[in-house]
Formats: sequence, C-alpha cells, structure tokens
Amino acid sequence: MYLNTDIGYKNLNKLLKDKSLYVDKSEILSLLNKRIDTDRCYICITRPRRFGKSQITYMLESYYSKAVDSEDIFNTLNISKFEGYKQHLNQYNVIRIDFSSIDTLELDFKGYLGVIKRQLSMELEKLYTTQHLEQYIDLPAKLLATKDKFIFIIDEWDFIFNKGLYISNQEDFLEFLRLLLKDRPYVALCYMTGILPIKKYSTGSALNMFSEYSFLNDSVFDKYFGFTQTEVKLLCESRQGISYNEIAEWYNGYVTEDNLRLFNPRSVKEALENNKCKSYWSNVGSMNEVTKLLRLNSKGVRDDVIRMLNKEAIPITIRREFRAGSDIPTTREDIYSAMITWGFLSYYNEEIRIPNYELMIEFELALRDMSFGTVAELIGNSDDMLRATLALDTDKVAQIVHEIHNSEIPVLKYTDENSTSCVLTLAYLSARNRYIIEREEKSGKGFVDFVFKPRNSIDLPIIVELKRNSSTRTALKQVMEREYVDKYMKIYKRDVVVVAINYSDKKKMHSCAIVQVEYKY
Repeated sequence: MYLNTDIGYKNLNKLLKDKSLYVDKSEILSLLNKRIDTDRCYICITRPRRFGKSQITYMLESYYSKAVDSEDIFNTLNISKFEGYKQHLNQYNVIRIDFSSIDTLELDFKGYLGVIKRQLSMELEKLYTTQHLEQYIDLPAKLLATKDKFIFIIDEWDFIFNKGLYISNQEDFLEFLRLLLKDRPYVALCYMTGILPIKKYSTGSALNMFSEYSFLNDSVFDKYFGFTQTEVKLLCESRQGISYNEIAEWYNGYVTEDNLRLFNPRSVKEALENNKCKSYWSNVGSMNEVTKLLRLNSKGVRDDVIRMLNKEAIPITIRREFRAGSDIPTTREDIYSAMITWGFLSYYNEEIRIPNYELMIEFELALRDMSFGTVAELIGNSDDMLRATLALDTDKVAQIVHEIHNSEIPVLKYTDENSTSCVLTLAYLSARNRYIIEREEKSGKGFVDFVFKPRNSIDLPIIVELKRNSSTRTALKQVMEREYVDKYMKIYKRDVVVVAINYSDKKKMHSCAIVQVEYKY
C-alpha cells in the first residue's frame, strides 16, 4: 500500500496511452534531483484541485522507485535530455502516502494514523528481513534501523484540514509528520503536495523544514502545475477540434508570480476530449466554500465580485496566505486569500480577478443563492433581459436596467463609467451562455460600449451603446455613423440588433431604443 508500490507506474501508463492529451512535465524531475540528499530536500507544493498535483506524484513514483523498470517510458520524455537523468532512475525505495485514501468515516484519529503506521511497518519488516525491524516500536525507529535512504511522496497532506476532520487532533497530525520526517537521515527527498499551505503556530511551524511553493509565491515550479499557452496551442493543433481562442476564453487566466499565464488543465482535457467547452468545475469541486464566504460580505466583497463579473480587476494586497487549520476568514483580505488558494480567483501585481469564463459561470451560480436577496433577484431577472432585447421590447429592457440601478447595491449607483457598465453586466449576465460579451471593443471608427458576439450560428449579434443625460436617438446615430453595425454584419452575415440606453439624472429614469438592422450584403 505504501512502500515500493506500482500504483504510480500503472497510473502514469494510463495517462500516456492518449498522447494527444498528454503534456510532458517531466522536467520537474531535473529540479528535484538537485535537492536529493541536501538541506533543501523537503518540498511542499500546494495548488487548487484539478491542477495536476496527483499526476505529478505518479510520475515521481515511477521515476524514482526501484520496484519498477520505467526506463522505456522516461527515455521518451523531456527529463531524458538532462544531466543526471539515469543516476536517479529507479534507484530508491519510495514511500508514497495518500492521506485521502483512508476511510475516515469508520475510524477515529488514532485509528486513521494507526492504519498507516501498522501497514507501513509490516511492509518494511517484509522488505528488510535481516534487520529484525519487529523489535522497534515506532515507525521512525524502524526506518532508521534499515540504514537506507527513502524518497517520500505525500499526496493530499492537508486532507484532514481541508475536510474539517479530527479538528482537535490537527496539531497531533503535524507532530506525526514532524517526527516521521524532520532531520531524519533516511529522508533523501520528501515531496509533499495538497491544496492548503502548511499550518503555522504562533511561533512558527512544526514542519518548518519544508520549502513551500503556493499559487501566491511560486516562481520555481509554477509551469509544472497548469498548462501554459504554448502547451494548449499544441494540444489544440493535435486534436484539430475546438479552437485555441475558445479554449483560452473558457480556461485561461491564472497568472503566476512571474507573470506566467496558466490554463486549468483538467478542464482543458475534458473540453478537448468531449469537443465541447463548458464548466467542468462542478464535476470535481463545488463552489460551496465561495458561497459561504460571499455571505459574509466583509467590506463589500459582493460588490467586488460584481465588478469582477464585469471583467474588472480589484486592487488589493494579500499579505497572509490562507493555510491549513485557519479560522473561517472574515476580513476582505483573508476571504480573497482563501479564494486564491482554492483556485477561484487569480492574483497578480496586487490585483485579483475572476480568471476565466468557466469561473464566471460558477460565481454567477453562487450569487443566485437566495440568501443573497436583491443580488440573486437581479441575476434572476437577467434571464428576461436577453429575451426582451431580441424581442425589441424597449419598455421591458428599460425597466430591468432601472430596477438594477435603483437597487441598494452601492456599486450600481452610476458613480463612474465602470459602475454604469456593472449595471449592464448584471442585466445581461445570463446572456454569457449564448454570447461572448466584450466591453469597449474597437469597432469601425470608434469604440462600442458592449458587443455581444454569438457563440452559435443562430443568434444575432448585439451592440449596446450607453448614454447619460443624452438621448437614445444620439446613441443610435453614433452607432450607425461609426460603422459599428457594418463590421459585425460582415463577420456574421446576419442582422444586427442595436440597443441604445440613456439615463437622465434630472428625471431619474432610463429610456431605451432597439432596432434590428437588416443584413444587406
């Protein structure tokens, strides 16, 4: 179960069977090899779900373990080009522990750790028959008695923290890991991974020997977790299905400390396999955590989310990482730190944003929760907005926009140009399912406030022009004179719907005009 298994080897072979979806990340081994038997041999890499953490552990186990012969595999991968490649290939006894693989429903904390201790002890005694390991009581003593070197691969290290299990025993769990690993001569390399960074005590950490690499601070291993733009372009070329641009809109948008842009790898592979872009997030991880945080609404978090749905970046400095064992976050900074750690937000250059369209959908679904009252009601009304627009129902469109503006949500009060566009973003939020919506796009002889680009061959393109203290007639005239309509007629070869919305500060009212311009080419 733990010592010199072939689990990683079998799983790696499964991944390699479909070469058109396999991205070679084996160069990470060149970095890890340099740390073997050094004071930097303790590595903890934390990333959100779906970022390939377990797949990397399969590769590490297959490469290092002396229980398998994997030379034929690795001779075809990038690591084979690096110096020292064969020096470490299949040369170590490997202990791999996946803390999520133990049945926590049937066991208390003592039983949970007891499974690992007993099973690993038995496996060591079976391998090292001449050392009489049965005479040693605890696991570290048995490992010391082998007088051998081991590579430890620990997956889902934070499982009991992330699932809220054995809360009163979490420090005991950290102490178990410390006694097993810290300053032990039998540790040649310890590679540990999970979602949450290591819990800190008030004076430090029980596991302070680890070098930690998270979404917030990793410029060493960043490119190995997530697909780069170059890698996704190659995947799209090999599959010859969905275009790179469509994949990028849905799944690109994570940015590392070194400004490396990354795609969500699990979703990219699902989309290419199914030849369909959609949100695959709910298949492997829910937004329940985010919904709970949004309910707190600390210092206008929900207003920030509305702005981010409007594709705005929110300036904020994140000083503290959300770690294993952290209390429920209550401050705005801590809430965003948690969302970044879970992969719901991207953080770069002291700004946060919703990374991509897939997460836009998930945030919209979270805000539809009825506990959000007015926000949920307004988003629900967005289902009617597109229907009214395509039906050229000017009164209904003006009514919906007016209700959003008159809500008690501060960000929707027309204090600046962005708040004005936030109103339209909420009004047309559901339209994102059928349209790619762009703000202030260069069109014809100027910029258009909003353009709705159809995702299918049926819907009509839509242009929306906003005015304040002007008139809908002026807005329509501007759209026609600046050749906005001509551009989209040529692209889509169908009618174009033009929407003009004006707000009068004096009358405190919205007016709307909609025309459907007939395709003339």
